[in-house]
Amino acid sequence: MNTSPETPATIDFSYPLCDLHRHLDGSVRLQTILDLADQHGIELPADSIEALRPYVQVTESESGLMAFIAKFHYLTAVLTDLDACRRVACENVEDAVAEGIDHVELRFSPWFMAQAHGLDPAGVVEAVIDGCDTGRSASGISVGLIGILSRTYGVETCAQELDAILASRDGFVALDLAGDEKNFPAADFKPHFQRARDAGLHITVHAGEADGPSSVWSAINDLGAERIGHGVRAVEDPRLMDFLAGEQVGLEVCLTSNIHTSTYPSYEEHPVRQLLAQGVLMNLNTDDPGISGIDLPHEYSVAAVRSGLAVDSLLQLQKNGLEMAFLSRSEKERLVKNKQSGDVGPGGAP
Repeated sequence: MNTSPETPATIDFSYPLCDLHRHLDGSVRLQTILDLADQHGIELPADSIEALRPYVQVTESESGLMAFIAKFHYLTAVLTDLDACRRVACENVEDAVAEGIDHVELRFSPWFMAQAHGLDPAGVVEAVIDGCDTGRSASGISVGLIGILSRTYGVETCAQELDAILASRDGFVALDLAGDEKNFPAADFKPHFQRARDAGLHITVHAGEADGPSSVWSAINDLGAERIGHGVRAVEDPRLMDFLAGEQVGLEVCLTSNIHTSTYPSYEEHPVRQLLAQGVLMNLNTDDPGISGIDLPHEYSVAAVRSGLAVDSLLQLQKNGLEMAFLSRSEKERLVKNKQSGDVGPGGAP
């Protein structure tokens, strides 16, 4: 796959390019997995990039969301210490720059990253912030961090996870809820998200992917979601589509991921065109590029085209990305001004 910013005619590189739904712990380089495993004596099923690839990346669509999440195993197995977390975070930023991205919002679950080797979740948070700061300083890219509560761990553990996130409140722009959407209802986490809103964090919630429209309604009504991670099954409820369009609640659409999790059987059968035709605000994102084996240019030049989106629609989705970003109005205007002046290249670097 050619990831050169000059290749996809479906991206306007004179306008800021944003990826708002990108899991930091789902974006670990294969070489980094090999390096860290060798450094720390972690046993892997393969000792070369190509041999390791099928154990980490999706080669055929998985049976569902939780089967897809199982692909994270070796990505987190090598997070043996805080230096490893720091490295992965910095490389996430570097990879976003290489894709021509100007603003990236990286999300991660501190508990999920800490679990394999018993790390301190608060320490993981600090290491990730530090790694992202290093990458941002080197490139000038705009980076926002989103803390995830991994609902699969349950209410009490998520409360501790939230403690770790709020201990470094200034390092985050938002809070998210991810994990087993069907079996851990959003409403169970009302107190957690009230605390986050009281702390001034924006709210985005995984919903409308493994579960139907009711999960989207709950994310909005129970947790105060301003954006929805995925949310594509809103297409099953005309009233919800009208609400999303009217209130401009943005959907963070991840086309390839939706195929890989078997949310939809193919790009051609994805409802993105129908949602867009109903006036629903949305943008395009990668979700877990390390697991799906894709990048953001791929989502514009391959996934979106196969989903039937016209080029003018893609340019609107690109603009929607900046509109939906958890940035101040002045920060958005600065990104546009910098791109239009030609003073910065892809990734926002001078």
